[in-house]
Amino acid sequence: MAGNKNLAEDPYERLANAIILQAVADYRVALKKIKAHPKDRKAIDEVLEIEKFFHSGWCSQLTSVDGEYLVKRLQDEVRQSESIRGRKNKSNRR
Repeated sequence: MAGNKNLAEDPYERLANAIILQAVADYRVALKKIKAHPKDRKAIDEVLEIEKFFHSGWCSQLTSVDGEYLVKRLQDEVRQSESIRGRKNKSNRR
C-alpha cells in the first residue's frame, strides 16, 4: 500500500511545512517589533530577509502558496491585530 502513503506522514513534507511555518512565525514577530519600534534596524533587516525568502525559488519549492500572498496576508494580520488590541485597551479604560 505504498501508493496510499499520506503526505502528512512524509518526513520531507513535514520538514518543508515546518520551514514555512517558522518563517511565518519569525515574520510576525519581526513585524510586531517594527510596529513598536519603527527604527529597529535588526527587525527591519529580518523582515527584508524573510521577504526575500518568501519570494525565492526555494520557498516556491517548499510550498505551493504564493510568497507575495503570504507577505501581504501576514502584514494585514499584524495590522489588524494591533488595531483590535488598541480598541480593546480603550474599552477597558472606561
